[in-house]
Amino acid sequence: MAKTMTFAVMHFSIAFSVAYIITGSVLVGGLVAIVEPAINTVAFYFHEIVWNKVQQAGVDSELSKTIQSAGENYALSSM
Repeated sequence: MAKTMTFAVMHFSIAFSVAYIITGSVLVGGLVAIVEPAINTVAFYFHEIVWNKVQQAGVDSELSKTIQSAGENYALSSM
């Protein structure tokens, strides 16, 4: 849970910082820091639904294998 919380703080901080740097507005930075992660959360939910349907259909394409391999390689390289 600590890792999730630190990631959330990092995500909000980056979203705020980028929006603030681009606009110069604390209000816009704050709104983007709240709205962007919320939209990403909803999008991720639907992404998971589609991803699970693809897997249940037995469609293990080369793309999904490549993505999985890339994720594993990234996880190993970031250790």
